[in-house]
Amino acid sequence: MAALLLWLVPVSPLGRGLACAIVTVAGVAASGRVERLVGEKDPGRIVVDEVAGMILSVLVLPLTPAVLLGAFLLFRLFDVVKPFPADRAQSLPGGFGVMGDDLIAGAYALALLVGMRAWLGIPA
Repeated sequence: MAALLLWLVPVSPLGRGLACAIVTVAGVAASGRVERLVGEKDPGRIVVDEVAGMILSVLVLPLTPAVLLGAFLLFRLFDVVKPFPADRAQSLPGGFGVMGDDLIAGAYALALLVGMRAWLGIPA
């Protein structure tokens, strides 16, 4: 629910960049600790990595419904498929491995959306 509220608040790209950086730093520390406590690599109960990746996927884009939907779908696709180097980032130690693959998925989604907007004008 909190992540949904984030998209309802008009935040500048600079503000989103700051939020992404804070979530990432906190996420590396927190997810590494959770991994150690539960004894699992990237347990499903950790979702801060998805929050950081989603923020990154819309970092410099207008927060329109079409952009948010496109970013979400592309982010999830890249998060599941894990194209290089996301597949390798997962093996990084601790919180870096938890956060790394989702940040790469977010960067891929952002790059594709920026390219689609520049070339095709969609999503608007």
